[in-house]
Amino acid sequence: MALAAIANSISLRHAVLADGVISGAMGVLLFAASGPLSGLLGLPAAFLFWVGIALLPWMAALVLVSRKERLAGGAVETVIALNALWVLASIALIVADPFGMTALGIAFVVAQALAVTVFADLQFFGLKREG
Repeated sequence: MALAAIANSISLRHAVLADGVISGAMGVLLFAASGPLSGLLGLPAAFLFWVGIALLPWMAALVLVSRKERLAGGAVETVIALNALWVLASIALIVADPFGMTALGIAFVVAQALAVTVFADLQFFGLKREG
């Protein structure tokens, strides 16, 4: 219920833009600090580096979607679906644990998956409200 109340005060455009900005910041963090983060998280530096690189075009796509005069419902639905896939992939990473993540690494993956879930929810409620 609380998320729905918050979602009512955030526009769909801002929910998509914020997702893009945070995704970009995470991308820069992961590719710039992949070495030091690797030891802390128990995830290979190359894995973190390439995830960081992959987040940059995602950021650009979200910023472009958010700049449209009227956000296309199909584009936002795609963003929500891809966010849901990201969360599922995060859960799979934790369950399979192919790299032997540290407790901090598991907490990091959980935290970013929760953040992505919040963005997807804000986008869903915004689309429903504005749709």
